[in-house]
Amino acid sequence: MASNLTCPDCGTVYEAGPDEPWRCGCGHALEFTERPHPQGDPLPLHSLDTSEGLWTFFEFLPIEQHVTFYEGFTPMVDAPDWDAKFKLEYVFPTGSFKDRGATTTLSRAVELGVEKVIEDSSGNAGASIATYAARAGLEADIYVPADVKQSKLMTIQRADARPVRIEGSRGDVTAACLEAVEGDSSGDEAAAGERNAPYQTGEGWYASHAWNPAFYAGTMTFAFELAAQQGWSVPAAVVLPIGHGTLFLGAYRGFSLLNEAGIVDGMPRLLGAQAAGYAPIVAALGGGTTDEDGEGTTIADGIQISEPARGTQILEAIEETGGGAIAVGGDPIETALDRLHRNGFYVEPTCAVAPAALEQYRERGVVDDDEDVVVPLTGSGLKTL
Repeated sequence: MASNLTCPDCGTVYEAGPDEPWRCGCGHALEFTERPHPQGDPLPLHSLDTSEGLWTFFEFLPIEQHVTFYEGFTPMVDAPDWDAKFKLEYVFPTGSFKDRGATTTLSRAVELGVEKVIEDSSGNAGASIATYAARAGLEADIYVPADVKQSKLMTIQRADARPVRIEGSRGDVTAACLEAVEGDSSGDEAAAGERNAPYQTGEGWYASHAWNPAFYAGTMTFAFELAAQQGWSVPAAVVLPIGHGTLFLGAYRGFSLLNEAGIVDGMPRLLGAQAAGYAPIVAALGGGTTDEDGEGTTIADGIQISEPARGTQILEAIEETGGGAIAVGGDPIETALDRLHRNGFYVEPTCAVAPAALEQYRERGVVDDDEDVVVPLTGSGLKTL
């Protein structure tokens, strides 16, 4: 039976179903009522059957496997030029880490008997949701900016999903998507519910990578894999990009579960990287949000998010792990991107934000040269074609 949803802020519980609200009536993001903790000692990596990919960790997931390409267990390789390890999240089926969330989100959709999913995205999440919807045999509408990269648009179209191009800001894309999700239920008190929750009574089920808890159930497997690949230990720090923070929060949730279950000892510091000009988390922490010239950058289009859906949770994760967040300008991102390509890592520009941030963290003395650091490389360079 599919897990119900609950609001961690006000305590309201919502019954699972295709018309369940996409957030609580109080405005807070919803979570699963179930939070599974596996029992017993974990197997060493060489003894794990990883043929199911990230679903190897099904005991941690409040979702049953229905839609998968057996994705996951991405390689972790030494990166001597950075004195770090890179986890190659760009080798997923659609070329980005967003497949972690897509497999669990579409599996949840199948559990609920959903017939059509709707998502808004700058590109990678939309391409991933479209691809996994095709795998599930479900219709999909993907709302994207009018200037979305052609490679990402083609991925959506070739999966037989319908791209809906919206003029304006990234926020305008989300607003148009939510209008389609909620439909016109202004006079329907039963649909609205006694807390006026935003139920999904419109054109489809909101498969949101920012709001849907099923997506974060998938991204937290990043932490499980990393720990397994390090002999069930955690690094001193992980440097991750932050837009909506889907991988950042997923990592925090995954490491937290491992720690609570006694599988690992302690938490890594989670260090965030935002693009200059789009750095609300950095601003909330009192840091500078633009580059040295007082400008923003558009090179990292995948994290151009001014209002993260779960911004408060990101800040809590930073505080709980003793982490931080910094804004990185266009020049350091381009320099890092060129350096990555010269070292054989064919990634997209947004992916270079975290390696560029690692250099700045070291310059500021936040990360020591001899510390064990892991950086995910999140998106393939093929997405820029």
